Amino acid sequence: MSGILDVLAEKLGVCTRFTYTCGSVKTREASDDLVRFFIESLGYHAKNDEEIRKSLERIEKKRWQYALDVVYVRKTDNKNIDIVLTEKEAESGAAFFYAPEGSGDFQPLPGCLTEMEKRQESRTSYVKLRYDIDADMAPGYYDIDVKTAKATYKTILAVAPCTCYGLDKKGKDKLFGFALQLYSLKSRRNWGVGDFTDLSRMVDVLAQSGGDIIGLNPLNVLQHDYPECASPYASVSRLFLNPIYIDVERVPFYEAQDKDEAAIATARESENIDYTTVYTAKIKALRRIFARVMKQRKSDYYKKFEEFAANDTGELQRLAVFQAYEEMRHNAQKNGQKKVKSIDKMSMGNEMEKFVAGHSEEIDFFKFLQFEADRQLQEVFTKIKERGLAVGLYRDLPVGVSKNSAEVWGDKYLYMQDSGAGAPPDNSFPIGQKWMLGAFNPFELKERAYKPFIRILRANMRYAGAVRIDHVMGLSRLYLIPDKGEEGTYLMYNAEDMFNILALESYLNKCVVVGECIGNVSDGFQDMLRERNIYSLGVLWVERKDENGTMKKPEEYERAYFASVGTHDMPPLKAWWYAREIGLMHELGLYTEEEMQNGYHWREHERWLLLQALDGEGVWPADRLRKSDYLYGDGYPEGIEEAVHAYMAKSNSEVFMLQPEDIFQSEKIQNLPGTDVPLYPNWRSKLPVEVEDIADSEMYHRHIAAVKKWR
Repeated sequence: MSGILDVLAEKLGVCTRFTYTCGSVKTREASDDLVRFFIESLGYHAKNDEEIRKSLERIEKKRWQYALDVVYVRKTDNKNIDIVLTEKEAESGAAFFYAPEGSGDFQPLPGCLTEMEKRQESRTSYVKLRYDIDADMAPGYYDIDVKTAKATYKTILAVAPCTCYGLDKKGKDKLFGFALQLYSLKSRRNWGVGDFTDLSRMVDVLAQSGGDIIGLNPLNVLQHDYPECASPYASVSRLFLNPIYIDVERVPFYEAQDKDEAAIATARESENIDYTTVYTAKIKALRRIFARVMKQRKSDYYKKFEEFAANDTGELQRLAVFQAYEEMRHNAQKNGQKKVKSIDKMSMGNEMEKFVAGHSEEIDFFKFLQFEADRQLQEVFTKIKERGLAVGLYRDLPVGVSKNSAEVWGDKYLYMQDSGAGAPPDNSFPIGQKWMLGAFNPFELKERAYKPFIRILRANMRYAGAVRIDHVMGLSRLYLIPDKGEEGTYLMYNAEDMFNILALESYLNKCVVVGECIGNVSDGFQDMLRERNIYSLGVLWVERKDENGTMKKPEEYERAYFASVGTHDMPPLKAWWYAREIGLMHELGLYTEEEMQNGYHWREHERWLLLQALDGEGVWPADRLRKSDYLYGDGYPEGIEEAVHAYMAKSNSEVFMLQPEDIFQSEKIQNLPGTDVPLYPNWRSKLPVEVEDIADSEMYHRHIAAVKKWR
C-alpha cells in the first residue's frame, strides 16, 4: 500500500490493517482496492495519487470553511468549543450565549477565549480559537449562539456526565432476573407466539419470587411482508416495535369473531413458531379492529391514537409508508400483477407523494399497529412500577438495521452505501460473519448532530431500566464488508462522542447501560467501559482463567457484570452438555469431521472442568449430589442446572440472569449463528412449559431457591 493512500485512510478512519484472534492473534492487511472502496464510500476520491492528494487537501481545508461545528459533545468536567473566524472578525471579539435546547432562553455563557492556530487562504487570514466554558451546566443539550460584529453563529453543545447512569438496586446487594426470548413464551391464551400479556405475567412471576429484572430480545419491528424473516437483530426500524407481540384480544373494540380459531390452533400445535400463520391471523384481526376504531372517532381510544400519530417527527410516517408500499408490492407479485419496482428505486418526490396520497388508510393502519404495541408495552412498564422491580425491563439494541429497512430507505446518505456490518474471524466463527446490516456513515452522523443515534437510544431506553448495546465495540469501530465481497475491514467512529452521547442519554432516561463485547475486543476497550460505568456481560461459557479453559470462580467475576450461563447464540445447558451445536454444525456441513471430533473432545474436557468448578463451590443440591464423572456416556447429571445457577448466583456480579431454557431443560438452540431457515429454525423455539404453569412448577421453585440462597 502506498504511503499517501495509508495517510488518507487513517484520516478517514478506514483501517488498513487490524489484528484479530482466531486460535492465535493474527494480523490482516486490507487490500488497496478495499481501502479505496471505503474511501470512495465516504465521499472522497482515491483512484490515483493525484486524487488522493486532492482529497487530503480537501480534508485539511474543511474545518476552516465554517465557523462552528454542527455539534460539540463534551463531558461536564471539560467543556469547550472551537470557532474559526477571519482574523479581522476575531479582533472585534465574540460573545457566547447558551440556552437549554429549544427553549430560546439565552443567557451569557462565561468562559475564556484562547487562540489556537492561524491559516492563510487566498488573501484572507483565519484564526481558530478555543472557548473554555466556566459555567456549571447540568448534563443535557444546549443551543449555543456566538455573536460577532459580523454575524451570529449557532451550534449545539451536548454536555455529558463522565459515567453512565448507575444501577439502583433499591437497597439490595445483588439482583437476579430472567433473560427471556419473548417470542418463545407459550401460554394457553396466546396465539402461538409470546406477547405483551405473557410478558406482564412474567413480571408477576418474577416479582413474587423476589427478582428485579427481565431481559428481552430486541422488540423492534421486522418485515411485514415476510414474517419468516424472524431475526430480531435485522429489523426494518430500531425506533418501533414488532406488532406480533400485540395481544389482539386486549385491543379495544376487539370482537370474538376476529379470532381465527383454526389458524391459532395450528400455530399452537406447531413444534416451532409458525410466524406466517400467527402474523397473518393477527394482522387480519387488527385490520378489522382498526376499521371499527376509525368509525369511533369520538372515542377516547381514537383520540389517543390521533395524539400518538400527531406527535410523530417523521420517523413513524416513514415506517408506515415503507410498510404500506412493501405490502402493495408483495400483493402485486403474489397476484401475478404487473411488476412493481422495489421501494429503493422509488423517488422521494412526486412518485412517492402520489403513492402516499392514494394509500392514506393503509399508512394509518401501520401507524395504528405502533400505537397499540406501544400502549401494551407501556402497560407492562406500569405493572413493573406497581410491583416495585428495581430495574424492570432490560432491552436489547441491535448493532445495525436491515439493509432493506425504513431507516436505510428513508435516509440513504446517513448509511454506508454498498456495504454492511459483520465481524472478522474469531475463535467462535473462524470464517467470520457477514451480517449485512446497515451501518451509519460516521461523518454524516455528526453532520446530523448525532440525532439519528439519539433517537434510536431513546426509543430503546423507553420503558426500560437497562439496555444492552449489542456489539458495543461498534460505537468505536465497526467491521464492514462490501455487498459484493467477503473481505472487510474496520471503519472507525468518533468513540469519544458516541460514548458521551450514550452516557448522556443513559443519564436523561435513568437507564443502565450494558455493553456486549464478546469476540475481537481491542486492548483497553473494556477498561474504558469500566471507567464509564458501562456493565459487561459475564457469561459462564466465556469467563475462563487460562488456555486450559479453567472456569473463573464466582468471586473472580467482576462486580459490574450482568452475569448469565449463556446467551441466545449459545446452546442451553443440557444441549451444551451433549454438544448438540457441534453435531448440528457437522450435519449442516459447517464443520469438517476433524473439527467435529476436536469439538467433542474439547467439550468432554469442558464438562469435567465444569464438574470440578461446581464441586469446588459446594453448590450441588443436597438431595441431588453428583453420583459419577458422567463421562463416556454416563448420562446427564441430575441437579446440574440448580448447581450451575447456584454457582452463578454466588458470583460477585451485581446482576444474574436466569434463562428459562436452562430451568426447564430445553435442548433447543435459539440461534445457531451462521445459519438460518431452511438450514436451522433460528428464533423459532418455544419454551417447554406454559407461562401459566411456571410459578407452580417444582423445577422453577428449586432453581429460584438455589439462586436466592446466594442473592
